[in-house]
Amino acid sequence: GEPVRVLVTGAAGQIAYSLLYSIAKKKIFGKEQPLVLVLLDITPMMTVLEGVVMELQDCALPLLREVVPTDKEEVAFKDLDVAILVGSMPRREGMERKDLLKANVKIFKSQGAALDKYAKKTVKVVVVGNPANTNCLIASKSAPSIPKENFSCLTRLDHNRAKSQIALKLGVTANDVKNVIIWGNHSSTQYPDVNHAKVNVKGKEVGVYEAIKDDSWLKGDFILTVQQRGAAVIKARKLSSAMSAAKAICDHVRDIWFGTPAGEFVSMGVISDGNSYGVPEDLLYSFPVVIKDKTWKFVEGLPINDFSREKMDLTAKELAEEKETAVEFLASA
Repeated sequence: GEPVRVLVTGAAGQIAYSLLYSIAKKKIFGKEQPLVLVLLDITPMMTVLEGVVMELQDCALPLLREVVPTDKEEVAFKDLDVAILVGSMPRREGMERKDLLKANVKIFKSQGAALDKYAKKTVKVVVVGNPANTNCLIASKSAPSIPKENFSCLTRLDHNRAKSQIALKLGVTANDVKNVIIWGNHSSTQYPDVNHAKVNVKGKEVGVYEAIKDDSWLKGDFILTVQQRGAAVIKARKLSSAMSAAKAICDHVRDIWFGTPAGEFVSMGVISDGNSYGVPEDLLYSFPVVIKDKTWKFVEGLPINDFSREKMDLTAKELAEEKETAVEFLASA
């Protein structure tokens, strides 16, 4: 069949180093599906990128038809099926969030425009580079001819972190835990919600609150651990979470491609338009979704208690402020 054309930006970076092998090896798009990997990075990184290309060749991967390294947007964004936007301006010591937003608005405005001009209109765009939600919104606004629903940002890493914390607490595997939710921003205001999550304990499915029987942990340390996990990894490793981020990106893309398992939902940052949870429109906010035929839908009708409401509103407020700042920069970018 025709190869699936997948772009990874920031391709000479840390996350990409784990991700590229995983995409080519893990058969995310199907066991027999050939791939073309397009690798975009900035000009000074092209020598490093050559090394990455050599390594991908040396993996002798049967599904990998071609690897295209480039520093040019018109090459990178041409005829894409999937764009995984990992590259962004990282936060440097002493940098205000505002400075970070300004630098990233420029990058994601340019990449959005390139998607609009060169990519297939059916392209699925996944934004990983932080601040991921707002970067994703800017890319989407800069690509008016591509449906807003085709843009999502990664909160699957937070989702996986929440699952694994519950699993560790109960001594089960992460596969035994389902339907955790990450609401809101991929930042320390995100709200990991397990009010609707289920866990399989000795063959019986029970609610997480019922299984754990420790409400103060679930409303306290559990939430803090998930919110601050990225910072904890950086503190320990002196580098950001790359292996777990790559795994989460693969999970996210595979679910877009093949859909979510029956009775399960996942967390994904998507456009908030038409949601029934009181989240303001035109924000890129993480919701529980189900996916079928490469199309996501909100999980509807989940009851929201006061504790959750407050946390959901707090993270929405942060996203609204980020959006306002970013849109100001967008006008002048």
